[in-house]
Amino acid sequence: MKRSVYTDDHDRFRESVRDFLRRDIVPFIDDYAESKLIARDGWRAAGKQGILGLEIPEVYGGGEAGDYRFNAVASEELAAVNAALVSALGIHFDVVAPYVVDLASDEQKQQWLPRMAAGDAVAAIGMTEPSGGSDLANLKTSAVRDGSDWVLNGGKTFITNGYTADVVVVAARTDPTKRSKGISLFIVDASLPGFERGRKLDKVGQPEADTAELFFDSVRLPADAILGEPGMGFVAMMERLPQERVGAAVSNIAHAKQILLETIEYARERKAFGTSIGSFQHNKFLLAELVTRIEVAQAYVDAAVAEHSEGRLNAIDAAKAKWWSAEVQNEVLDHCVQLHGGYGYMREYRVARAWMDARVTKIWAGSNEIMKEIIGRDLAL
Repeated sequence: MKRSVYTDDHDRFRESVRDFLRRDIVPFIDDYAESKLIARDGWRAAGKQGILGLEIPEVYGGGEAGDYRFNAVASEELAAVNAALVSALGIHFDVVAPYVVDLASDEQKQQWLPRMAAGDAVAAIGMTEPSGGSDLANLKTSAVRDGSDWVLNGGKTFITNGYTADVVVVAARTDPTKRSKGISLFIVDASLPGFERGRKLDKVGQPEADTAELFFDSVRLPADAILGEPGMGFVAMMERLPQERVGAAVSNIAHAKQILLETIEYARERKAFGTSIGSFQHNKFLLAELVTRIEVAQAYVDAAVAEHSEGRLNAIDAAKAKWWSAEVQNEVLDHCVQLHGGYGYMREYRVARAWMDARVTKIWAGSNEIMKEIIGRDLAL
């Protein structure tokens, strides 16, 4: 079925992203996996291409696309090449940048946005804590006023780009007497005294995207490091989580779709009992089911992208897109591994790496169980 969410402008941008990936990223993917991070040259190449500045105003060196569909196109192409690319770069341009653009002071914008757009400063977001998981309202990291400054203490875990980040948006408790209304957001310079990183975490999948624990030991922040008003951090996160979740849905389906296409080609070429394995009725029917499942999920995700581009996507529909796309992605990739047989269990095959890379999508950006809780509440149950 022909997709209708994108225009000729988006298609031209897609081709430019594909060219960039073939030229500047694909030759170095194995190096990124070995070092467990994307090299700075890769970040700067993405900045030069304009990917990192899609949400950033032109006055700060960004492209200010003003159309979320360009974000979605970039995410699809990154995911088709490697799931970790869209995780790392997506956190930077699709998640963190809007916080800084919308909520930072003019001085903070001037300090960080040009560098973020160029790929000279890598960005991360610090929400998750060891004791809290998806329960963002229960975080323990604290920020206490000291004169006009704030003093930050605590820690975060599972932070994508955490090992290489130059700037981190951090959620901290500024009022211990309140739950969600006691949380504020801060923009934290990783070079400040007291900011420490743990080791690069050894994940099951997506080794190309560095992930780390972050620790804050009496990190002194200037008054304008706070993003928005004190106590409004939880609201700010809830307002922006739909974009993170629809972005996850976009990349989930694009990732699974590409591996499925490669699996179909494998099924045409791989011979067993004198014929291609794709010609066996079971495999043919299975592949028919998987293609249909991907296309149906794609239609819903495209509708969510269109809604978000027009500022109408709500948290409920974003949750539906996130959890369903993650389920479809993991189901499809599991079948793709099975169709590859023993080769599907070998790390040297893309299908095996993709299968490992995908498992986290049912956990991050709010676990799928949390997504169902959000949807269920809307049913007045």
